[in-house]
Amino acid sequence: MKLSVRTCTNCGTQLNQYNSDPTCAPCSRTGASPSVPDRAWRTKEVQQALAAWDFGELMRLLRRRSGLSQTEVRALTGLTQSYISDLENGRKQLGGRDAIIDVLNGMGLPADLRPLLLAPFAEHARPPAASTLDPAMPWTRDRMVAELEVAVGGSMKRRSVLALGGAVMSQYILQSAVAPTEALAAEVQTGAPVTPKLLQSMQAITDEFRQLDASGGSGALAGTAKRHLKVLVGWLRSGNYDEETGRRLAGVTADAAMQAGWYTFDSGKRDAALALFAGALRAAHSSGDSRLRAGALSFLAIYNYSVGDPREAVTAARTGRQSISDQDAPALHAMLLTRAARGHARLREERHALAALNEAEELCARGVGEDDPHWLYWINRGEILGQRGSCYLELGRPAEAAQAFDAARDVFSREEVRTRAQFLSRAATAQMRAGDADAGCAIGQEVLDLVEGIKSARLDENLRNMLTEAQQLNSARPIKPLLEQGEVVMRRRAMA
Repeated sequence: MKLSVRTCTNCGTQLNQYNSDPTCAPCSRTGASPSVPDRAWRTKEVQQALAAWDFGELMRLLRRRSGLSQTEVRALTGLTQSYISDLENGRKQLGGRDAIIDVLNGMGLPADLRPLLLAPFAEHARPPAASTLDPAMPWTRDRMVAELEVAVGGSMKRRSVLALGGAVMSQYILQSAVAPTEALAAEVQTGAPVTPKLLQSMQAITDEFRQLDASGGSGALAGTAKRHLKVLVGWLRSGNYDEETGRRLAGVTADAAMQAGWYTFDSGKRDAALALFAGALRAAHSSGDSRLRAGALSFLAIYNYSVGDPREAVTAARTGRQSISDQDAPALHAMLLTRAARGHARLREERHALAALNEAEELCARGVGEDDPHWLYWINRGEILGQRGSCYLELGRPAEAAQAFDAARDVFSREEVRTRAQFLSRAATAQMRAGDADAGCAIGQEVLDLVEGIKSARLDENLRNMLTEAQQLNSARPIKPLLEQGEVVMRRRAMA
């Protein structure tokens, strides 16, 4: 019996008898976006390569099991074809956390396989008693509560905080993205009930702190905010709540911990702030709200581009963006892009810094998205321009920094005095570095008149930088009055 011959409906080529599709394999791929099918990830060899972080072997196996060419993998990952070839043949390695995240996202890593990335860390995990802040600890309710209790006044050893530096910080950030969310309902039902109305009132207090910070600085808020947070942590530990209320409680706690960490950081206590930011990330993870997780990561980014490793700032910001990739949140994305830009600027990666700032401006121009959180009211064009000015200062381009700050000052709210003073002090520094002593001194005098009553260690640092810059121009006529007033102001601030 003669079998009927089937041909490709596209090109007319005779089809294999085992091909049930109407088109041949080459035509079926034409015009379609390349992708790695889920089945390609399900083999033992692929999962072993993923767990071992052998990304060259992983890419080789996935490409062969998907029938993809190196050109198609290039379209998915952004890597050059020669780099892909070297990677698969062991001549090169993926260079850094961001490259790993980009490649795995491009290749479509299934969510249920993400925990395999933690296998190398688990092999080297420290004993449970080593540190409350150990990121190898499971991301559970009990661990979250224990870490927050340390942050709000428990026995915090300096080595526990410093354990979050270097590779451990990367581990902490990556675990927040891949660790599963555990059940959160109270284990003991005998505690005081936690109600939605109570949580609403606690959130309102956190929101009021936020408004006070923008105007008067954080110095007077840190202690009060930590006491506020301590109440929430006590409810997490011993309150009576169901799963839904527990998630909401974790979310309110995460926001309170972020703000307490920020006020603590702004008051100059950076190790204590890091503990609060780390606890906030755990609480945000437990809440299940990816926007809060992105917010906590943004504060870790600030910490790292300010006093830590700028590379970790970029990693935290990018991981935060990936966690909200399914959200209509242009303002939140814009904020995270400014954090990444500051990290790139500290690393002198000018092209990446400016690209992030340009994208942030475009997103900010779109306005507030449906999923943008209420606590991000302060993102506007002035904030983006101010961050652009700060990046230009880091990149050694004071003239462009001065232009950006000048454009920003017309947008800043006059009610947000601390924020305005921060950017204007940098604007004065930029003008002086650009050689315009008159403009720099005029802005400097404005700042010194503005800072009375504002408690902020970060502002003090900016003022010192401004006055140090002025000393380099001591021959200019307006410099002497500025330095004299600056000395008086800084003495008063030190005594406050």
